[in-house]
Amino acid sequence: MPQAFVLINVESGAEEEVVNQLKEIENVEEAYYSYGVYDIITKVKAETMEKLKEMVTHKLRTLNRVRTTLTLIMMEE
Repeated sequence: MPQAFVLINVESGAEEEVVNQLKEIENVEEAYYSYGVYDIITKVKAETMEKLKEMVTHKLRTLNRVRTTLTLIMMEE
């Protein structure tokens, strides 16, 4: 099952709002505030790479107040 970490930057002050939105999305496993270059780190899963790509592109990146994302696909050993 494909998994990824998605690093997210949001508008200033929108961290809590976006984390709450993320937790409502199916297949979002975890979502955390972060201090540093990125504001939020989330872990997502999907049944296929295509569904993972669609979820990141059409659900996470389009959330209100999200500015940028960086997706890190996890590889199996």
